[in-house]
Amino acid sequence: MFNYKTAQQIITGLFRPSGTESIALDDADGRVLAEDIYTDRDYPPFNRATMDGYAINTNDWEKGTRGFKVQQVIYAGQTGQAELQAGTCYKIMTGAPVPSSANAVIRREDAVQVDDTVSFNIDTIKPFQNIARQGEDIKAGEGILKSQSICSPAVISLLATLGKSHITVKSLPKVALFTTGDEVVGISEEIKPNQIRNSNQYLLKSLLKKWLIKPQVCSHIIDDKEQLKTVLSEVLNFDIIITCGGVSAGDADYLPEVLEALGVKKLFHKLSIRPGKPLWCGQLPSGGLVFALPGNPISCMVTFKLFIEAYISMCFGLGVPKLLQLPFKGSRKRVSSFDEFFPVSISGEPSMLHPIHTNTSGDIRLGLGADALAFHPVEADVLNDGDMVNCLLF
Repeated sequence: MFNYKTAQQIITGLFRPSGTESIALDDADGRVLAEDIYTDRDYPPFNRATMDGYAINTNDWEKGTRGFKVQQVIYAGQTGQAELQAGTCYKIMTGAPVPSSANAVIRREDAVQVDDTVSFNIDTIKPFQNIARQGEDIKAGEGILKSQSICSPAVISLLATLGKSHITVKSLPKVALFTTGDEVVGISEEIKPNQIRNSNQYLLKSLLKKWLIKPQVCSHIIDDKEQLKTVLSEVLNFDIIITCGGVSAGDADYLPEVLEALGVKKLFHKLSIRPGKPLWCGQLPSGGLVFALPGNPISCMVTFKLFIEAYISMCFGLGVPKLLQLPFKGSRKRVSSFDEFFPVSISGEPSMLHPIHTNTSGDIRLGLGADALAFHPVEADVLNDGDMVNCLLF
């Protein structure tokens, strides 16, 4: 059996770069840029007052002038001010353009104005104090955002500043999602004691939604070879197929057999991880991947985070999601001969990983309140208080 690192390397080595599409900036939140972005002009585009006050020419100050006549009031957005005369100043508001004849702004709190004359309660003035100079942030034509940047609120604000009403982003993959099992019923259906509700479908849709992906096909299939074959044969041209259940060693676990009969090349089946050992993964004839996940909810969540998320991230050009390393709080004994993964919360000062109790991989609570998935490597029998532990943020 492969360990999780080897399996992840196999999967990510087969990534296919996403295509691109143009979208409105209003729809860009969370999407991945597919173009480099350059500035359209200097920023700031003019010498800008950074606070309310009075703009003077420091030459007057150096010559001994201490009382200045207010020549004009300048508000944000105004242009075309007359050049300062000797011994005069502008009364200026935050964000307003500072004319070239002025080279310092004294804040309003340091000034006393009587009628149209102002004096200042300060001893020294420096050239360009309280002025953001044209182009000091970035010059026109300079690169400011790289392709593969995620459109966070800060990025979207920046794109709006640059006048980008439409941007080119990575296309979302075409995904099919199937849950399986005779014992699984819809969440609104009447349930019998020997049945379970289809929570995994909602779990996986929610995990995909974090990547803004909505499955184009989403349904449940009973444990029947012919029905499995019929339904799966219709989505062999998709980028990603995700199934849940039917991959262990039971008599009704038909998925591996059906997938290989459809021409899907097996990459691996069963990994040395806990939970999630039964995972089956294969490559479609079209080049996409099939992820056949175990049916237990925690196994389903763990294998999605470790493998499907890594593959999607690579397809977007983002690389494999980075692990965070934090100190462990408490003690944990490894219970298998595999690498183990378990839910943790992050709290305290300094921040530490606190294990969240779960029973088996079928525990419906899925580690409620967890902030991350922590890694207990096979090389360590026990995690002790203060040990540095890798984790993957939820």
